[in-house]
Amino acid sequence: MPSKKALVRRPSPRLAEGLVTHLERTPVDVELALRQWEAYVEALDAHGWETLEVEPADDCPDSVFVEDAVVVFRNVALITRPGAERRRDETPGVEEAVARLGCSVNWIWEPGTLEGGDVLKVGDTVYVGRGGRTNAEGVRQLRAAFEPLGARVVTAPLATPFSEILHLKSAVTALPDGTVIGYEPLVGSPSLFPRFLPVPEEPGAHVVLLGGGKLLMAASAPKSAELLADLGFDPVLVDISEFEKLEGCVTCLSVRLRDLYA
Repeated sequence: MPSKKALVRRPSPRLAEGLVTHLERTPVDVELALRQWEAYVEALDAHGWETLEVEPADDCPDSVFVEDAVVVFRNVALITRPGAERRRDETPGVEEAVARLGCSVNWIWEPGTLEGGDVLKVGDTVYVGRGGRTNAEGVRQLRAAFEPLGARVVTAPLATPFSEILHLKSAVTALPDGTVIGYEPLVGSPSLFPRFLPVPEEPGAHVVLLGGGKLLMAASAPKSAELLADLGFDPVLVDISEFEKLEGCVTCLSVRLRDLYA
């Protein structure tokens, strides 16, 4: 049976100092962000996910975006080396969490850089965004870690207009049937994906697969939710407005572990 565990990490009290790369900085309400995070975790719990809290990293403003610190394929956890140097202190707590779950732990080593937001898994295909926070050496090390396990690694260059986004999964994610969805103005090469479906809003490109056709989505993408509902999926909307101010989305607030061995 597939596992349904999700790593999450409580927002830092310094969240408002989080990095902003492509957006104009606007004030972040940290108390509201905490309530939104709690509602996000409750949504995972309500749909059968066992949420496991990684040790908080209060001195790391971006640490709530826990997905960037690790990429997991089957039972192998690859601890990343973030391209944003100030985020590298976020990884030790995540390493401890995946080790407790029995994962085999590997690491991205200097000069490689890799952030989990640049990695989209669709079955055994692993798309890796190259550019911004992930470099060629990071892609090479990911390939060396995962291809022996049966992964097919495909590099997706974050060239113009991909350069307008932070990570690959800022532009695309995938539906349960493997169709990749994205906000077309930000997707440089839709032909890279065997099946691609455009959505009408940028936040609508981000879905977390909850199981049974249910899709966790941001409340800021109602038109996209309507489109996906019309296709037979069941959107579950959460308000993550404070995290969106920091270029966050529903995918980066958790690490979903579906293929851990019993």
